[in-house]
Amino acid sequence: MASVVDICNRALDKLGYGSITSLEDGTKPANLCSRAWPLTRDQVLRDHPWNFAVKRVITSPVTTTPLWGFSYQHPLPADLLRLLDVKDLSTHDYQVEGQYILSNDSALYVRYIQRITDPNQFDALFLEAVTTRLAYEMCETLTQSNQKKEALWGEYSDALTRAKRVDAQENPPVVFEEDDWIAVRY
Repeated sequence: MASVVDICNRALDKLGYGSITSLEDGTKPANLCSRAWPLTRDQVLRDHPWNFAVKRVITSPVTTTPLWGFSYQHPLPADLLRLLDVKDLSTHDYQVEGQYILSNDSALYVRYIQRITDPNQFDALFLEAVTTRLAYEMCETLTQSNQKKEALWGEYSDALTRAKRVDAQENPPVVFEEDDWIAVRY
C-alpha cells in the first residue's frame, strides 16, 4: 500500500536525500514534493493510455447549444486528463472546444484517461516511472547536479518504456476500421 509520502520518499532516496514524514512538515523536500507531485502524476498519467486509468462514460448534452456547426455540446468529464476516443453514433464527427465536446448526437460514448489521486490504484511499473520522474523534477533544487538530473532522465525514460510495454501487452491488438480513402485502393 503506497502513499504519496512513500512515493516522495522513494524519489528522495533516488536523490540521496533524507525522508519526510508528511507533505506538510515544512522542510524543503516536503515543500518540493507537495508542489511537484500533482503535476508530475498528471503528466505521467497523460503520457500513455494506462489500463488502470482508462474510464468510459456516456455523456448527455447540456441545455445550451453551440452557435453553429453542431447540434449539441457535451461537458468533458471533470476528471479527464486525456481524451482517447469518442463514438458519435450518427456522424462520427465531433470537436473538442473549451470544456465541451461538440457533436450532432445527443449521446456520446467517451473513453479517456482519468485523474487518479489514490496511489493504491497505480500499477507497480507506473509507480516506478512516476517516482523517477518526481526525483528528476526535484533534482536540481535539492542536489544542484546536472549530471544526476541527466542520469535520472535516462532512468525515467527506461522505466516509462518498460511500463508502457508491459501495459500494452495486457490488451489485444487494436484493429482500426478502414475508411473510404483506404478501401478505394482495393
